[in-house]
Amino acid sequence: MNSFTFHNPTELIFGKGQLSQLEKKIDQLGKRILLVYGGGSIKRSGLYDKLQTIFRKKGCEVPELPGVEPNPRLSTVNKGIALIREHQLDWILAVGGGSVIDCSKAIACGALYDGDVWDFYERKAVVEKALPLGTVLTLSATGSEMNRSSVVTNWDTQQKHGASTTFPTFSILDPENTFTVPKNQTVYGISDTLSHVFEQYFSHTKEIPLQTGFAETIMKTVIENAGKVLQNLEDYDARANLMLSSTFALNGLLATGVETDWATHSIEHAVSAVYDIPHGGGLAVIFPNWMKYVYKEDVSRFKRFAIEVWGVDPKGKTDEEIALAGIDAVRHFFNEIGAPSRLADYNIGDEKLETMAKKALPFGPIGSFKKLSEQDVYEILKMSL
Repeated sequence: MNSFTFHNPTELIFGKGQLSQLEKKIDQLGKRILLVYGGGSIKRSGLYDKLQTIFRKKGCEVPELPGVEPNPRLSTVNKGIALIREHQLDWILAVGGGSVIDCSKAIACGALYDGDVWDFYERKAVVEKALPLGTVLTLSATGSEMNRSSVVTNWDTQQKHGASTTFPTFSILDPENTFTVPKNQTVYGISDTLSHVFEQYFSHTKEIPLQTGFAETIMKTVIENAGKVLQNLEDYDARANLMLSSTFALNGLLATGVETDWATHSIEHAVSAVYDIPHGGGLAVIFPNWMKYVYKEDVSRFKRFAIEVWGVDPKGKTDEEIALAGIDAVRHFFNEIGAPSRLADYNIGDEKLETMAKKALPFGPIGSFKKLSEQDVYEILKMSL
């Protein structure tokens, strides 16, 4: 196990009816709030009205930034920064999924930065301060509600980069707020959660039984509850298990003392920067192909993955056959829940493979399980067609 420092200051407020805790947070953080949300689902679900009732009760001033894109854009971030400065706001409340939260993190940092907020994403600057940020989660997927990562797309240059920005001060997680998430977005969230675990599970770091066990339990929990929630989108316990799994998949716990990979996320970021596809859908397409491309780097790790997570029977099989059966199980699961399996499902052909391969490596080779060059990325994208 590697040396590490673990610090996660986000207060997690979990369970039914926990939106009431927002009143205390307003008392603590201030009454001048930027409300950030996406395409309007919070209005259809009734959550927006509940928020407005709390804001009126507390006498808040709440300018709004609606319409955050599924791949949040730099232009939207800059609109939020302008609102913060114009109204001299105290803090930000992000209500939505990972895209809304990522956008809000960028706003929180950019509002207190004299330069261009894109500097953080191009690694030209490091975040030193940020406005307080609270979240009300409505989609189980990215884990952004309990980490400091943020991904933003610069549509003008077709670049999609991540940055280390700021932790939410608090996050309210009520599984009932995910009941209205449609089936396709639920599927993307499941894919995203599993992909986050994959990125940390496939590692060459030795003697990490605790982290390995945590990761395997999260994966099995997601797999077990995926079918339940897709049969009944209002299954509270299934939604709760998926919500907590997505949060703990990327709150830093699995990465403690572990060399992690993240090559597949870099590849998907390049694809969605060019084609603006759903992040979880792109990951479902690419990850099994990454696995097939790299599994020989450590067949034993993939063997364990197959047996412990997917229940592959090892009897009569070589280690390589077991490993490949586990990878096939990943593809089968994604197909079974209705995730895309090919880039062609998004009408993506081979026209821009070289462009995407280049964009996947903005800062040099990617990955640690197997260090990938531009040619490696090209081959994985070609396998994904």
